Parts: sequence; structure tokens; C-alpha cells
Amino acid sequence: MTQEHSPTLISSIQRALKVVDIVANATRPVPVKAIARLTELSLGTAYNIARTLVHEGYLAIEPDGLVLGAKFPGLLPIDDAGVFVARARQTLHSVTAELGATAYLSQFDDGEVQIIDIVDAVASPRVDLWVGIVDSAHATALGKQILAELSPEQRVDYLSRHPPDGLTPHTISDRRALLRQLEYTRGASVDRQEYAIGYTCVAVGVRAPGVIASLAISLPGDRDDSDLQEAIRQLQASAGRLSLQLGAAKYGQFTM
Repeated sequence: MTQEHSPTLISSIQRALKVVDIVANATRPVPVKAIARLTELSLGTAYNIARTLVHEGYLAIEPDGLVLGAKFPGLLPIDDAGVFVARARQTLHSVTAELGATAYLSQFDDGEVQIIDIVDAVASPRVDLWVGIVDSAHATALGKQILAELSPEQRVDYLSRHPPDGLTPHTISDRRALLRQLEYTRGASVDRQEYAIGYTCVAVGVRAPGVIASLAISLPGDRDDSDLQEAIRQLQASAGRLSLQLGAAKYGQFTM
């Protein structure tokens, strides 16, 4: 008979995280004595844990108790790459679960369209964008949505550095036609097999201070308009929540 072993857990870390959870969910500063009572720790142990967390910046001391410190992840600025990735990953998982489609997040950074993260859906294989997106953003919904969010001058600059080419028979490769399409793009972008045959992608914008990004999914190329409109509606709801979170993080406001 094979004996199953439980994973090794470090109890001191569990206790510290429980203390942070209590402070994070409290509506007022929490005295250490209250933490000891709620966690059933000895008062000495509670003080030692709190002192360590304050020293590391995850908690801070106020006259009436403990509050979250500047290093608590929810209080870090959005410029912190780990915070951006964590918030983005949560949104991508949510989109994949709701729509059953692979979800993508891209961002305009230093003049280029970059893929930030992808979460795969089991029944919906991804479109391989990691390499081609830099030069072929014009053929993807997520790239078009970002380009549509830019100023006319930024769009012209981008396309002068990345002339559009025809990846498939459906790709818009005429520069003037593409600029006209981008000028009138509102709210969402769709590419119907422009980047890869057999795939339709839809994307919506994600806007926050200092952030121009797009949230997208890929679907089988034969999806009808009603399916795409419903997908866009759900994507816009998810993108709106992510935009609010990123905006709150930018200004140092913690949202649960």
C-alpha cells in the first residue's frame, strides 16, 4: 500500500500570512492583542510576527494598531511589474473560464506592441503571437485595438516603422485603408483570419494612467456575428474591471 504524503508546509509562514489577512480585511487598525486572540497565538508570538512584518514593510504601526504597509502587494504602484502581471493574470483566467477561449493581454510599451501574457483554454488552442506580434500587430485584433487608442501621429509613426504586409488573403495590407479603419475603430476590434487562417480574434481596450493595453480572445474562424458581439460584451466588462484596478493601483488605492 502506497502511503500518500501531504505537502510540507511552513507553519511560521502560515501564521504570518494569517496575520496579514486579518489586517487586510479589517475596517480599522488592529491591535496586536486582538490579533493574538483571533489567531489563538500567544501574545509574545503575535508580537514577534507583527514586528517582523513591520520591519519588512508588509505592515505598518499606527497609534491604534496595525495597518497594511507600503510593501503589501495591493499597495504597490502599477509600475511594479509583478503587480501588473498578477492583476492581468487574474483577469485572463476569469475571461478564459467565462468564455472558454484562450485569452491574451498586450500592451503598448516604448513604441511597440508587446504580448504581456496568455492563458490557454483547453478546448481552444492559442494563436502563436509571441514572435510575430512586433512586426504584425496590424493583422491582429489586439494590435489593432492598441493602434486605434493611439494618437494619429503615433499611429503614423508606428506604421512607418512597421509597414503592413499581407499575412493571409484576409489581411489589410494597404496602409491608407488600415489607417482609415483604425481611425473609426470604437470600443472593440476584430480580425477575421487576418493573422492566421482558421482563427477569428476579438479585442477590447484596457486604459489606465500610463497604460495602453488590449484584452483579447481567439475563436474558431467560423463564429457568427452574434457570438462575437456577446464575446465583446463580456470582454469589455472584464477590461473595465481591470482598468479600474490598474487605475487604483497607480494612485496607491487598495481595492479588494
